[in-house]
Amino acid sequence: MRAPSTARRRAGLATASRSTAARVAAVRVAVVRAAAVTVAAALALTGCAPAGDDRPVVFVSTNILGDVVDELVGDQAEVVTLMKPDADPHSFEISAQQAARMRAADLVVSNGLGLEEGLQQHLDAAVDSGVASFVAADAIDVLDYRDGDAAGTPDPHFWTDPGRMLDVVDALGPVLAEVDGVDAAALTARTTDYRAGLDRLDADMVDAFAAIPAERRALVTNHHVFGYLADRFDFDVVGAVIPGGTTLAAPSASDLADLVDAVETTGVPTVFAESSSPDRLVQALASEADVHVDVVELFTESLTAADGDAPDYLTMMRVDTERIATGLSP
Repeated sequence: MRAPSTARRRAGLATASRSTAARVAAVRVAVVRAAAVTVAAALALTGCAPAGDDRPVVFVSTNILGDVVDELVGDQAEVVTLMKPDADPHSFEISAQQAARMRAADLVVSNGLGLEEGLQQHLDAAVDSGVASFVAADAIDVLDYRDGDAAGTPDPHFWTDPGRMLDVVDALGPVLAEVDGVDAAALTARTTDYRAGLDRLDADMVDAFAAIPAERRALVTNHHVFGYLADRFDFDVVGAVIPGGTTLAAPSASDLADLVDAVETTGVPTVFAESSSPDRLVQALASEADVHVDVVELFTESLTAADGDAPDYLTMMRVDTERIATGLSP
């Protein structure tokens, strides 16, 4: 048998080479696809930002503070708000993945004074891991509860007073400026704008509440949240359906009976129900009283989703102000 010609040998080698190259290319494609799947899975599990996003990460406990932080830093940082819209700050919880990522954050912002009861262990773990921390309540003049089972203990609901939120913003700004990747000049400009918004809110609340006579400035709610608002705008907190400082408490029959008596004695025309808590007890209170009492929903502990009535802090406070003024005015 004659040996293959040189031309045939070269043609065979070329075919073999092309076949080998095709197999190598196929392997490379498979490896790249596998790597992409692995990276995507890792991002899904950890909640990390896409590759190339090297912005600092700021974790915030409540959605009210999350909105404030977002207003101050804009897109200079990734702001991760742990509390979902319409959630109860006293009882919400987070996932293990969120807790792990928070321990690697650049800054953690929380309310303090025991508000985030279901989150405190994770906040402590982040601090123990070396994460910088800002506790908003450390920046304000704290009031104690005056009534109910929580009397004498610190009240964490400071944001119902815009003046105290202004104190928080003034203390938070320098802390955010220390985060690597945040431009101090841009932060200062945004903080100045937000401070002006808080000043306008406070002035508008004074004007709106001026229509309520002193004898009608009585607040009854389903939960003690208005101590700071009452202190700033001269209201009297008659009582709350839930006598403690947390929604995790429960009223006794005696508590409800005492509150019915208070409603009848003061003649309050409206009781207010917090949007993030069931209003069945408030409705029961209103039906038990021997006077006509309206039940009006307020947004005091949680923001709503973007399409709701209270998607941000300033809007929430304006909506509540209008509803309180309408509910208590003659």
